[in-house]
Order: sequence, then structure tokens, then C-alpha cells
Amino acid sequence: MLLKNISELVTVSQSGERCKRGAGLRDIEIIHGGAVAISGDKIAWVGRTADLPDEFREGAGETVDCRGKTVLPGFVDCHTHFVFAGSRAEEFAARCEGRSYAEIAAAGGGIKSTMRATRSASFEELLEIARKRLNEMLLWGTTTVECKSGYGLDLETEAKMLRVAVELGGMHAMTIVPTFLGAHAVPDGISRSQYLAVVLEKMIPYVAEHRLAEFCDVFCDEGAFTVDESRFVLSQAKQFGLIPKIHTDQFSSIGGCGVAAEVGAVSADHLDAARPHDIELLAAHDIAGVLLPGSVFFLGLSKYAEARRMIESEVPVALATDFNPGSSNIRYMPLIMTIACTMMHMHPYEAIAASTLNAAYAIGRSGRIGSIERGKMADLVLFDTTSALEIPYQFGVNLVNTVIKDGVIVVRDGRLI
Repeated sequence: MLLKNISELVTVSQSGERCKRGAGLRDIEIIHGGAVAISGDKIAWVGRTADLPDEFREGAGETVDCRGKTVLPGFVDCHTHFVFAGSRAEEFAARCEGRSYAEIAAAGGGIKSTMRATRSASFEELLEIARKRLNEMLLWGTTTVECKSGYGLDLETEAKMLRVAVELGGMHAMTIVPTFLGAHAVPDGISRSQYLAVVLEKMIPYVAEHRLAEFCDVFCDEGAFTVDESRFVLSQAKQFGLIPKIHTDQFSSIGGCGVAAEVGAVSADHLDAARPHDIELLAAHDIAGVLLPGSVFFLGLSKYAEARRMIESEVPVALATDFNPGSSNIRYMPLIMTIACTMMHMHPYEAIAASTLNAAYAIGRSGRIGSIERGKMADLVLFDTTSALEIPYQFGVNLVNTVIKDGVIVVRDGRLI
């Protein structure tokens, strides 16, 4: 396949870098009048159409004229909870009337509400619900998505959620990256210590043995799991071959970034309450800071993560939707980019890099996806605009025309194929 005459080809990187930091986050390497040659499922050549070698002009297969189009790498949504059942629209209405997220959770809502619905749903029901959500995300340009468990809070349902993610990874066009998040909350009817024992002694070994997840996450924050508890969970997971991640500093800074540094986490996510010392730890240990401004926006809060301080401190900053039924019912990366630009003062080019290469870095895949470079997977999105600046600027408008996943067109003219 050949894409030619691309009005604006945003490669994000052409140097093989794992991630972008500091001032370099804004350097997304744009080529005007660009071309991309695809061989099989990989990118074979990138450059100006005028410089395209003859070998790629002849016998290229399908040729797509991209005049009037902007081409980006496929979005990488590196933090989601898209496998769940039920709705929390009534809780949303309650928050609109002034009730806090904490008050709703204390009354039996929140995570535990979704837990009950997810436990009740069959594997087949969850699979179909999640498949439809993936289709919607694909239509908006997401080609790789991380998916956490955490709405089961028992071995059977946590495993069911992860099996749904694994099954979808084999049947859907999108790449699915499963993460075990058993330490999301403590369910009713069991003590805190008893539940942690189940996570440590039963869930983690089972998930690892059956290869249901690549990563292990824990919610380390005030009202969730403590620093010591989080360290135990992630250390145990690491011994079983799961790569650590951590939800932390969403509501308060209790030392979660220190845990991330100790256990060698690939990312620390949320970080709305992170302090300067926390940010320095992330930068010093090459830990991706995954910012989730959609959650702050959807909860109606005012304290966003200090993206500018993190960028200036050379933290590898990434963006994700945090798509979930309670705190961020947002599944489209362009909307997250807009919020990041308006509320965290990120430049649109920074938001693009944070949603592609750096997001891939946050799930250990920046060597394969996240930029348009020779040898990487051919995950590309064609937008109906001549400028990448329009993507976050056109808030709520889907500019996606075509999505190419692993060298195959899976969305054409804004419709799934």
C-alpha cells in the first residue's frame, strides 16, 4: 500500500527514540507533501512524495491519494477500563446536584456499583459490550488500547474481565494490552487484610499462570491502598513476571511515585496531586507520567496535573482517556487532547506526541508503534484536515476519514469495514 501527496504527514519521530521529553515533546517532525509505503503489516518507507524511490512507486498495491489529509500514527490509549457492565448515569446526575464522588462511593456506589453489574454479566455479554466500545474508539483513531480489570474484586470476575480483553485481542482489529488491577478497591464482606491476601496469594499467581495480563496495577491513594500495601502487591506481581504500573496521586500525594521508582514501574498514572519531589522521581527513573485530564473534567474538579512542570522536568508525559463508567466516561483521544491543551496548557503538538509515542512508551511498545518510522507497525490515521492543529481544535468533531491497522484499512470514509 502507498499513501502519497499527504498534505501534512506527522511522523512524531524518525530517530528511533523511545519517548519524547522536555522541549523535544513538541518536535513531532512534520513532512509536507509526504508519502508512506507499507509492506505487509509494517512501514517500509517514509518521506516526501517527490523523493519516493521507484521500487515503492511500482507494484505498491492500493495507492491512496492523501491530498487534503493529515496523517498521524494511530492513537495509543494507554489507560482504560473498557470491560465493564452497567451504567452510572444516576451517579452522574447526583454529582450534578452536588454530591461528591467519595460520598457516592461511601453509599455503595462508585466502583462497587460497577463491580456488582460486572459480576452479574456473563462472559458473552461483557464481550459484546466491550466489542462495541472498541469499534467506537477505532472510529476516532485509536489503534492500540490498554485495558484494566478491577471491577470484579474476586478471582472469578477479575479473570473473566481479563479473558474478555484477551479474546478481543484475537478477534478485533485493535491491539489490546491487558492489565490486572485486582487492587482497585476492597469489596464488601471481606476484611482489608483478607482481600489483600487473596490478591497476593490467589489472583496474581492465577493471572500470571494463565497469561491473562502483561501488567499489574494498583490504586495507591488516600482512601484506596497505602504505600506499603501497594509496594507488596507490585513486588509480588513482579516476581510472577507482571510489569508494574500504579494509579497514584489522583486525590493526594501519599508516596506512590516513590513506590513506582522502587519497583521499577513503567508508568505512574493520574498525578493530579503530584508534588515537585514526586515529579523529580518520575523523571529520574524514566517512568512515564500518564495524565488523565478527562477524569478531572468529568468529575467537575479543578485540580489538573501539572503537565508543564512535568514536561520541563523531562518526565515522559503521556495522555489517555481513563475510560470508565464513573469518573471518565470518555473514550475518544482527540477529546482528551483538547482538554489537555485547554486545561493543562499543553501545545497541540505536545498532546499529539503524548497520545502516540509516549503513550506507547507507557505500555512498553514504543519500539513497535507510536510513530511513523520504517520498520514499525503500519498503524496510521488519515484526518480530513490539512493541519494537525485542527484535531484538538475541532472539539467534539470526528475528523477521522481512514484508519489503517497493521497495514490493513479497517475504517474508510469514517465507517468500519
